[in-house]
Amino acid sequence: MTKIGLLSDTHGHLDPKIFVHFKDVDEIWHAGDIGSLEVIDKLREFKPCRIIFGNIDETEIRTETIETEIFTVEKMKVVMTHIAGRSGRYAKGIPELLKKEEPNIFVCGHSHILLVQHDKRFNTLWLNPGACGIKGFHSVRTLLRFEIDAKKVRNMEVIELGSRV
Repeated sequence: MTKIGLLSDTHGHLDPKIFVHFKDVDEIWHAGDIGSLEVIDKLREFKPCRIIFGNIDETEIRTETIETEIFTVEKMKVVMTHIAGRSGRYAKGIPELLKKEEPNIFVCGHSHILLVQHDKRFNTLWLNPGACGIKGFHSVRTLLRFEIDAKKVRNMEVIELGSRV
C-alpha cells in the first residue's frame, strides 16, 4: 500500500498545514503551477515527490521538473500533467495521451477546481486536487489524500485548508 498526498497550484505559497495533513503519506504529487523553487525544495526535503511544471512556472522550475510524468504505483499506471481541461471537455492533446497511455489514474491541475471522477470514455480515475495556493479565483484551498493498494484507490479524502483570502 502506498499513501499519496496530491496538491496543485501552490503559486509559490506552501501552507504549513500541508505538512501536517501529509505527515503519513509515502509520496507527494504536485500537479503544477509550483511558483517557486522554494516550494519544490521544501516538499522534497519532507517526502519523496513527483512534481510537474505548470503554465506559470518559469525556466528555473522547468529545469527541475517535467511537463508530463508517466509512472506506476502499486501496479496502477498514472499520467500526470498540468493542463487537461476536464472529463468530456479535454484540452488539446489529452484524448490522444489518454488513449495511448491508458492510465488507471489521470492527474491534472490548472483549473483550481477540485474534481474526483471516473472518466468512462478512457476508463480512468480523473483527479484534480483543486488549488492550495492563495492566488487565483478559487475560494477554498484544497488537497487530496488517498491510498493505492492492490490496484485499487482507497480512502480518498478531500482536505480543505481554509479560504484563499
